[in-house]
Amino acid sequence: MKKPSLNDSPNTWHELPAEGTANLLETNLESGLSTAEVQKRRAKFGENTLSLRKGRPEWLRFLLQFHAPLLYILLAASVVTAVLGEWVDSVVIFGVVFLNALVGYLQEARAEKSIHALARLVVTKATVRRDGRKQSIPSGELVPGDIVLLESGDMVPADLRLFHVRNLQIDESALTGESVPVEKHGEALPADTVLAERRNLAFSGSLVTHGRAAGIACTTGDRTEMGRIAELISSATDLSTPLTQKIAHFSKLILWAIMALAVATFILGIWRGEKPVDMFMAAVALAVGAIPEGLPAAVTITLAIGVSRMAKRRAIIRKLPAVETLGSTSIICSDKTGTLTENQMTVQAVFAGGTLYQVSGGGYDPGGRILTDGEPVNLDSRPALVECLRAGLLCNDSQLVQVDGRWTAQGDPTEAALIVVAGKAGLAHAETNELHPRLDTIPFESEHQFMATLHGGGKSGHVIYKKGAVERLLARCTHALDERGGLVDLDRDTVTRIAGEIASRGLRVLAFARLLTPGDQRDIGHHHVREGLTFLGLQGMIDPPRPEAIEAIRQCRAAGIRVKMITGDHLLTASAIARTIGLEGSADHFAVSGRDLEQMNDVELSAVAENAAVFARVAPEQKLRLVRALQARGHIVAMTGDGVNDAPALKQSDIGVAMGITGTDVAKGAADMILMDDNFASIEAAVEEGRNVFDNLTKFIVYTLPTNMGEGVVILAAIITGVALPALPVQMLWINMSTALLLGLMLVFEPKEPDLMNRPPRDPKEPILTFPLFMRTGLVTLIILAGAFGLFLWEQSRGASLAESRTIVVNVIVVVETFYLLNCRSLTHSMRSLGFFTNKWVLGGVVAMLTAQLLFTYAPFMNHLFHSAPLRFESWLHIFSVGLVAFGAVGLEKWIRMRVAERKG
Repeated sequence: MKKPSLNDSPNTWHELPAEGTANLLETNLESGLSTAEVQKRRAKFGENTLSLRKGRPEWLRFLLQFHAPLLYILLAASVVTAVLGEWVDSVVIFGVVFLNALVGYLQEARAEKSIHALARLVVTKATVRRDGRKQSIPSGELVPGDIVLLESGDMVPADLRLFHVRNLQIDESALTGESVPVEKHGEALPADTVLAERRNLAFSGSLVTHGRAAGIACTTGDRTEMGRIAELISSATDLSTPLTQKIAHFSKLILWAIMALAVATFILGIWRGEKPVDMFMAAVALAVGAIPEGLPAAVTITLAIGVSRMAKRRAIIRKLPAVETLGSTSIICSDKTGTLTENQMTVQAVFAGGTLYQVSGGGYDPGGRILTDGEPVNLDSRPALVECLRAGLLCNDSQLVQVDGRWTAQGDPTEAALIVVAGKAGLAHAETNELHPRLDTIPFESEHQFMATLHGGGKSGHVIYKKGAVERLLARCTHALDERGGLVDLDRDTVTRIAGEIASRGLRVLAFARLLTPGDQRDIGHHHVREGLTFLGLQGMIDPPRPEAIEAIRQCRAAGIRVKMITGDHLLTASAIARTIGLEGSADHFAVSGRDLEQMNDVELSAVAENAAVFARVAPEQKLRLVRALQARGHIVAMTGDGVNDAPALKQSDIGVAMGITGTDVAKGAADMILMDDNFASIEAAVEEGRNVFDNLTKFIVYTLPTNMGEGVVILAAIITGVALPALPVQMLWINMSTALLLGLMLVFEPKEPDLMNRPPRDPKEPILTFPLFMRTGLVTLIILAGAFGLFLWEQSRGASLAESRTIVVNVIVVVETFYLLNCRSLTHSMRSLGFFTNKWVLGGVVAMLTAQLLFTYAPFMNHLFHSAPLRFESWLHIFSVGLVAFGAVGLEKWIRMRVAERKG
C-alpha cells in the first residue's frame, strides 16, 4: 500500500497513528514547524485556499446568450422589418431578443459565484504551534505539517489528523450530511473506514462545537476534502432543462420550415414569370407572417409568473427554467434532516419502572404529553418516570431558547430533546437546576460513552445522575426503580430487549442511572460511577418527519413522481423515517448504505438507484453517481440539499433545490431554486407550479402556431394561384404582435386545472407539440386558410377594393384566433367545465383585441399606417361566421378525443 507523503495527498491519513503521521510530514508534535520550514513549504504547496477556476470572458458569455435558433429567426425578423421601414416593430422585436439575452447572462453570472462562496467559507483564522510558540495566523498561511490547535467555536482551517483530543465534537453536516455533531478521537482507523466515520480526522470548513484538540495539517487548499468537492462542482455538467431543449428543437423546425417556404415562394413566383422584387416581398411577407414573435416573450413572462407564484409559496427561483423543470420531474432525491424531518430531535419513547411510555408532540415545542396506551399518565403516581426524566434534564449541558417565537437548541440536539420531554412532565429547566444545583461533572468522552453530574439539594444527601450508552450503563447497575419508586433487582434481559425494540424503530436510545451519595461530597470521578448504580430508565428519540412532508409525498406518488432519500445519517434511522413518511422501494433494496454503493459498478448502481428508496451514509462522489445513474435511465432528477457535500449533485441534477435556512452559500450558489422554509411540502408545491407553467406554455404555443402557419399558407396559396397578396408584411406584423400581446399572453394567467397533479410526469422525449395537438393546429390552420383566402377571393369577385379585401383577411385571422383562444384555455377540457369567468385576463384580452381591431378597421390613422379600410356590417357577419366554425370544430375534436380516451381507459 502506498503511504502518504508531502509529495502527494492520498486519502489514507486516518490509517496512521499520530506519531507516524508526524514522521511522514517531518514535523514535531510539541513544537511544530520552524519558520524557515514553513517558508519552504509555502513555496512548494502555495496558499491554503481554493483555486478559482477562470470562466468565460464576460463579453463572450453575453454573446452566447444569442446563440439559439429562435433568436436567429427574431433577429432576422428585426432586420427585415427595418428594411421594410417598420422601425417601431424592428425595435420591439430586437428589444425582446436583447432582454432575453440580458436575463440569461445575469442568471449565469450568479451561478458562477458558487465556487467563490466556497472559497469564502473556508478562509478563517487558525491557531498553530510554530517554533514552540502558540500563534494565530490567517488560515491561508497554513502548510502541511503545521500543528493546529482547535477549541469550541473554531472553523477547522485544513484537513487535520487529530491527536491530544479532549471531549471534541465537530459539526460536519455541511460536508458529510451527519445531522448531529460527531465525536472525535485520535486513534488510528481501518483503511476501509468511510469518510463520515473517520473520527480521527477534522475536515476543512467544519465547525468545532465542543471540546478541544490538536491536529496535524495533512492536506491544504485544493487537496482537502473541501477542495475535492470544489473540483466536483466545477466538473459537474450544466444540463439544459426540458423546456430549453424542446424550445431549441422546436425553433430549429420552425427555422427550416420558414426558410423552405420562403425559398419555395420566391422560386415558384419566378417560375410563373412574376417580377423578382415582387416575389422577394412576397417571400418576406411569408417569413414575417410565419415567425412567432411572441414566443420568447411568452416563455419569459410565463416563467416569471411562475417565479412570482413560487415566491409566495416560500420558494425562490434563481434560474427561470427551473420552474418548468420541476413540472417535468420524475424523481426527487431529497435530503432527510430538516427537509423531510423537523431537524429537531424529539423523545418519542420512555421506559421507566417497567412501563414503556409514549410521548406526544414534536420538535422543541414544549406542547405534548406522556402517554401509556394512548392515555395521559398521572405523574404523581409514577415517581420512576419522573426520576428518569429529571436525570435527563440535570445531566445536561444544553438549553432551549425562544427566538422570534420559535424554540431552538443551544448545544447538543440530543440533550435539547431531553429538556423538552422533561418539560412535558412539568419539570421546568431553570427551577429544577435551582432545586438541584450541579456541584461537579464528568464530561462526555467518546471512549467512555457516558456523562455524569453531581447534584445537591436532596433530602437525604446528594445524587449523581449518569446518562450514556445502554450497554455501558447496564454493566454498572445493580438495582432499578419500580413504577412506585421502590428498589428492585435489575432485569438486564428485559431492559436489553426493550432497548432493541425502541432502536428497531430507528430511535436513538440513551440509558439513565443514579447513585445516592453523602451530603458532604463535592466532586466525582470515574471510580464513583463504576458500580452500584440504580437503573432509572431509557429514552428513545428521533428527528421526526414533518406531517406536511408525508402528505406531499403522497401527492407526489399520485402525480407519478418517486421520492428517494439521500442522507448522511445512519441506515437504520433513515429507513425508519422513510417507511414512516411513505417512501416506496423494492423489498430487496429498500435501503442501501454508502459502503455498499462503493462496491458497485455502474451497471449494478443503475439498477439499485432505480429501485431503492433510501441511500444512507453516502459520500459526495456517491451522490453525484446516483444522480447521473438516474439521469442515464431517462429521469428528470430534482436534488435537494443544504451542505457543501450536496453542491456537486445539486449542480449535476436537472434542478438543484437548496435549503434557505440551513443551506450553505455553496449549496445555494450551485442550486436552481432555494426553499425559504426548508420544507419538502414546498417542493411538491413547486412541482405543481412547474406543471402549470409547462401546461400554460404549451397552450400558448398551440394557440399561436395556427396564426403563423395560417398566414404563411394564405400567402403561399396566393402565389400558387397567381393573385395579389391577401395581406401585406406590415399587416402580418400587426396580427402577430397584437394577438400575441392581447390574446396569447392571457393564457399564462390561466389557473391550474383540477387534475394537474393526477397526471404522470411528461415524457422528457415527448415533443411540445404532440401528434393530437399538431393535428388540431393543422385543423385551425385549414379553417384560417379557407375562411381568409376564401373571403378574400369572394370580396374581390364582388368588386371590393384591395384594401377592403385585405382588411377582411386580417380580421378573419384575428377573430378565428379569438374564438380559438377560448378553446385553448384547456387542451382537453371544455371551456364550460373550466368556467367562463375563472380567467378574467382572457375576457379582458378579448375585449381589448376586438377594440384594437375596430381601430385597425375604422380609425383613419390606422388605415394610413396599415393600409386598411372600413368594412360593411355584412362583412363582419361573414368574419364572425368563420370564427364560430373554428370554435365549434375544435370543441367537437376535443370532445371526440376525450370520449376515445375514456373508452381506452
